Amino acid sequence: MPTALITGASSGLGSEFAHQLAARGADLVVVARDRTALDALAAEISGRRGVRVEVLVADLLDEEALAAVEARLAEGVDVLVNNAGFGLDLAFEKNPVDDEVRHLRLHVEAALRLSRAALPTMLERGRGRIVNVASVAGFVPRGTYGAAKGWLISFSRWANVVYGPRGVTVTAVCPGFVHTNFHERLGLPPGQEGVAPGLWLDAETVVREGLRDAARGRAVSVPSWRYKTLVAVSRLLPDRIVVRAAARGR
Repeated sequence: MPTALITGASSGLGSEFAHQLAARGADLVVVARDRTALDALAAEISGRRGVRVEVLVADLLDEEALAAVEARLAEGVDVLVNNAGFGLDLAFEKNPVDDEVRHLRLHVEAALRLSRAALPTMLERGRGRIVNVASVAGFVPRGTYGAAKGWLISFSRWANVVYGPRGVTVTAVCPGFVHTNFHERLGLPPGQEGVAPGLWLDAETVVREGLRDAARGRAVSVPSWRYKTLVAVSRLLPDRIVVRAAARGR
């Protein structure tokens, strides 16, 4: 059985990745801070799919915990999903700088270190997939969240070219607004995110299309034609217009 390690697996897109990879027959290593949520997820998936689910409780902003996940990856997995993350207010000048640094470390440093930990064994075996959960925000000027996701996209494009011929593909999955608890964690009740109803995606579709594109060896996956079109149009417009439009939703 292949083995997939998923960070931020306790809810949202991470949980959906766990369900869909298990449905494809993969054993799982699920990583998050919330042991109760991870235990419940493991029991549900192992009971339904009959796969092995290993629970690894870790705060990726803690050096020892991050090192433990790196050590598990060094033992060998077939799929790594870098999904852990959180959002901040767009008012950069008002955000505590320590929060901004934590945000950067989780989205960029943790993904970098975990990818580096997984790669040697994958390359030795001649097979593997790394999926970096980015965002369409990475294609447009949208605060430090967009900047961090832009790093993931650029890294994935480069790494896929370099390591794809050696059997290891790297894919940045770039959804737009998705129905998960992401916005609730920002303190925004449903319906108060400032996002048009037609722009919402569901987690099942995002993960299904992302895994499909990863299987095809694509470096970038933008689920839904709506967002593919928006990304293409944004590249033709001046930054001042794109920044103004992108700031409408949270």
